[in-house]
Amino acid sequence: MLARLLLILLQIAVGWFGANAVLPYAQVGEYQLFAFGLIAAVFVWLVGFLASLVLRGIGRPGGGTLAFTVVFALLFAALATWGPQLLPGVPWGRIDSYYLTLAGAIVGYIMKK
Repeated sequence: MLARLLLILLQIAVGWFGANAVLPYAQVGEYQLFAFGLIAAVFVWLVGFLASLVLRGIGRPGGGTLAFTVVFALLFAALATWGPQLLPGVPWGRIDSYYLTLAGAIVGYIMKK
């Protein structure tokens, strides 16, 4: 239980700071949020893989986990981008789009594991 909590905290920190460090090198224009989601998903998966080598009780993630992580990050980025047009009643402005995208990557990782 403690190892899982530590893993999630590490994934949040490394996913956020790692994606923000790499994102300026990606020339994607208006699709910056989707690039952030892809980069953050890779960092989240990589932290999970490295943590499985160090921490007890953490299973090693495979390719399916990486796919779930990427798909959910991109799905949450799409919700942050087009959600206000599709569901105008939801208060979308309360959560930053980048936080929502990182949360999607972590949710995808947790759902597969």
